[in-house]
Amino acid sequence: MSIFTGSCVALVTPFKNGQVDYERFHQLIDWHIEKKTDAILIAGTTGETSTLTDDEHLALLRDAGKYINGRVPYVAGTGSNDTAYSIMLSKEAEKAGADAALIINPYYNKSTQRGIIAHISAIANAITIPVIIYNVPSRTGMNITVNTIKELSKIPNVAAVKEASGDISQVTEIARVCGNDIDIYSGNDDQVLPILSVGGKGVISVSANIIPEDMHDLVASFMAGDLKKAQELQFKTNLINLAMFYETNPIPIKTAMGLMGLDSGEMRLPLVEMEDSNKEKLVADLKTYGLL
Repeated sequence: MSIFTGSCVALVTPFKNGQVDYERFHQLIDWHIEKKTDAILIAGTTGETSTLTDDEHLALLRDAGKYINGRVPYVAGTGSNDTAYSIMLSKEAEKAGADAALIINPYYNKSTQRGIIAHISAIANAITIPVIIYNVPSRTGMNITVNTIKELSKIPNVAAVKEASGDISQVTEIARVCGNDIDIYSGNDDQVLPILSVGGKGVISVSANIIPEDMHDLVASFMAGDLKKAQELQFKTNLINLAMFYETNPIPIKTAMGLMGLDSGEMRLPLVEMEDSNKEKLVADLKTYGLL
């Protein structure tokens, strides 16, 4: 059984006065459930995980488990370039009630394909909840190959891959080679429909932070056989999808949320306020979309 089908928001982490703003965090979770978001990822890249302290990261994972409370699937970002640390986070996420753990391949130290297999295998074997492999070479400096994903798919609880390589040919090969052994989720909002067309189950989405219903409806339309509507929604949402990467994620999405009154609070260094020229383009796109 799939962890989820549809749109999983890669939720921002709201900060206020240098601390996690749990009141706003809860409001955002409620809003997403109301707006048809199918699953929620906590402490992913969009959640500025790399600047959370250990205590903050653990507290956020535990709070999310209590507050989401089974209302939608809860995916916990527990990846790290330190295998032992990722195992610790993943065990804590499982205790906190997470339905799955999102695991990135090692960044900076990078490893080899054999090392990636050893890293993800060690984490998966330390927990019982499903693992979603996260392939994002732009962040890690290392692509996870089709053969590596095939090898990892043999582990019983390695259930899915979030594919953000941008390489549709690779995604197609994963689908062909792995078949039903692993689910595929788009990690790029502008490639949801192409990935669905080769058997993908949905998207783990940045844009869903501001257009949750459209991202849900895109996948739901495809799954219901309404390809025309799915295509229309992919074309429509691409204005926002591309705008979310005018600068490094999550700078644009947090800026957009602030403009829309969905206040996500501060960003933490090294992330800084959006350049004026990019912000002007973002505002224009939000107005064109009807969000402002």
